[in-house]
Amino acid sequence: MIGERRKKQIESILLRALQERLARGLSDPRIRGLVTVTRVETGNDMKRAKAFVSVMPSEHAELTLHGLRAATKKIRRDVADKIHLKDMPAIDFVYDEGLKQQMEVMSLLTKDKIERGGERRADRSIPGDESEEEKG
Repeated sequence: MIGERRKKQIESILLRALQERLARGLSDPRIRGLVTVTRVETGNDMKRAKAFVSVMPSEHAELTLHGLRAATKKIRRDVADKIHLKDMPAIDFVYDEGLKQQMEVMSLLTKDKIERGGERRADRSIPGDESEEEKG
């Protein structure tokens, strides 16, 4: 067992190393779109790590996860060479639904704001803002 602080440090190191590794790309054609590691969670025994990933556009998510899972051994080896942990945890790639939901909420809020903004502009008349024809 390790302390909570050390656990968070290792999760942060793994997050950066995985992000860097995925940024270099993989040769698997199933891995498409923008793949981002959003967070890493490890167990207290440090034997396994869950790497939460988002995929944009989201329609590529399922196929991309298959590709990542197939390349897990290579990714793990590359990350282990870079960060030199005594015991490198096994990596499980998991789709991060939270980011997708957050994007959907932001999209709805933006749409609502645009619609409400259009109504306010239509209802509001500004004195002195008449066209030349109306002054005429």
